[in-house]
Amino acid sequence: MGKMRTQSAPWRAAAVLASVLLVGGVAACGNSDTGGGSKDDGKITMGFSQVGAESGWRTANTTSIKESAAAAGIELKFDDAQQKQENQIKAIRNYIQQKVDVIAFSPVVESGWDTVLKEAKDAGIPVILTDRSVDSADKSLYKTFLGSDFVKEGRLAGEWLVEQKKTASGPVNIVELQGNTGAAPANDRKKGFGEAIAANPNLKIIASQPGDFTRAGGKQVMEQFLKANKQIDVLFAHNDDMGLGALEAITAAGKVPGKDITIITVDAVKDGMQALADGKFNFIAECSPLLGPQLMDLAKKVHAGEEVPARIETQETTFTTEQAKEALPNRKY
Repeated sequence: MGKMRTQSAPWRAAAVLASVLLVGGVAACGNSDTGGGSKDDGKITMGFSQVGAESGWRTANTTSIKESAAAAGIELKFDDAQQKQENQIKAIRNYIQQKVDVIAFSPVVESGWDTVLKEAKDAGIPVILTDRSVDSADKSLYKTFLGSDFVKEGRLAGEWLVEQKKTASGPVNIVELQGNTGAAPANDRKKGFGEAIAANPNLKIIASQPGDFTRAGGKQVMEQFLKANKQIDVLFAHNDDMGLGALEAITAAGKVPGKDITIITVDAVKDGMQALADGKFNFIAECSPLLGPQLMDLAKKVHAGEEVPARIETQETTFTTEQAKEALPNRKY
């Protein structure tokens, strides 16, 4: 998906991902690692630790996982980590004690997981990473990663801006609302965006701070940006919710979002897509939260001892205002 394309119903990609991405890349092997061994009644038990409920994206992701587990006949033990790594580590250790068959989680941050992942491995419980990855050098500590290419999302956002500002004769001042510190999407989206805008030396990031992926955080940090910087031409927000919070601060400052300040975000949840369709946002790089069906298929395969790809990426697109107007009536999240 290296370039923008019009997709009248991009949500359909989520519905076919399991059959497109997982079939053919999975082959049975004689692995006897079938999980932690809860009672052998044929029912798979999954322990899942979620980052939190910080955004519309995360809420849709949680709903997808819960509904897909029920549809797949998988018993789900769900935990909300409330954005704290210590809570996730505690939840994973509880799942190990309960001898679940599979553990899946979306890591709050990238670092600091080796010890608890080794505990799961030693207990014979396969681990699946969803949405966010970890920076562990030992790739045997987890079976697979299921999620997005965050660097690509940032790069697509930056490439769009480079194209829009190719005739700019002077500095283009950019402010950046980052996700929570240390999180994979925050690190990677910043990296991809920075690499892309380096193609035009007029594009300069003059301020970059975490807004923690929340509307409140986006509003608060954007207020600070507006007070500290006389001229802001572009806002790059690492997710829709921070961008939506920033809209309030921009409007309160007497500026017109989408006109006085070009706004680029990532996610493409309904509220963000509506802002884009209304011309308040200018561009969104999609990050699909509908990972539940693929996750349940993966859980069944790793529990059965089958080999799965080390990395499975979701299929996503990008949206301009006109594309958002076309896609909104069929948007599922």
